[in-house]
Amino acid sequence: MSIANPFLHDPDQRGEQERGNKLKRLAAVASVTMAITLIVTKLVAYMWTGSVSLLSSLMDSTLDSLASIVTFISIKRAMEPADKAHRYGHGKLEAISAMAQAAFIVGSAVFLFYEALQRIVNPHVIEKVSLGYAVMLLSIVLTLALVMFQKYVINKTGSVAIEGDHIHYKGDLLMNAGVVLAMFLASKTGWLYFDPLFALAISVILLKSAKEVGTQAYDILMDRELPDEERAKISEIVMKHPHAKSVHDLRTRSTGQQIFIELHLELDGKMTLDMAHHVTEEIEIMVYAAFPNAELIIHQEPAGIADDRLDTRVEDATAAEEASRQG
Repeated sequence: MSIANPFLHDPDQRGEQERGNKLKRLAAVASVTMAITLIVTKLVAYMWTGSVSLLSSLMDSTLDSLASIVTFISIKRAMEPADKAHRYGHGKLEAISAMAQAAFIVGSAVFLFYEALQRIVNPHVIEKVSLGYAVMLLSIVLTLALVMFQKYVINKTGSVAIEGDHIHYKGDLLMNAGVVLAMFLASKTGWLYFDPLFALAISVILLKSAKEVGTQAYDILMDRELPDEERAKISEIVMKHPHAKSVHDLRTRSTGQQIFIELHLELDGKMTLDMAHHVTEEIEIMVYAAFPNAELIIHQEPAGIADDRLDTRVEDATAAEEASRQG
């Protein structure tokens, strides 16, 4: 990196980043507050009704509170700038938080699945349905408000931790609606299996949500490349400069809130070092304009030289893997 990203150090951009950080903190606090509120109300309702679907929702709210606390802590830590021991910053903590959320969701789903099977074997009459309705209506209203706010924060910040929380709570909306429907059908028909069957369905939905959250976090932690269209865009921007001969060994990764770009830039071998440095700075400004949250490292080298290349190693490994699969 020859020059600092002007967008990261621009006062307006820094002000926007700080507003985004405040939004993320507020979203995390809202999640914790809502989860604790719902734990208390659902616990009371379950003690009165005995609904296993309501119990599933109670367990999910309990895990929600733990996951939201982890999210709050990770977001606060992830906002800290790069230091001597962490020169890439602390952004990956959001992905670690999202992975923890996925684990919480899986635990909730397994517990719910077990409880639902137990209730199928030993059906239970749901009592005081009106109280259950009131609690779940409160849950739906609060969860919907939180999900809408989280979506706003995600659009503004791109936070992977808030995204994990958001996916989780979207699943909660479906869960709460299922609980209401299960209690209604069971109370109207007298068939006691609606409640556990809905709980089984909800457990499957929770597992699906865990997979989505975990996959996104895993990709960040494993330094998955940016999408092909984004990589192609980077190469296209670089090659627009009249002195750029070629680009190779492009590597990219994301921490969820910032991206890192590395590439090898081929220039005329007769170009002076001073001129090569000037060209590189011009290219960096072009890339930063398209990727304002990026950090960029460019290695310059004479065009056409035969050297060891990452692109070649990747192509060879891909071909070997394909041959092994076919064989």
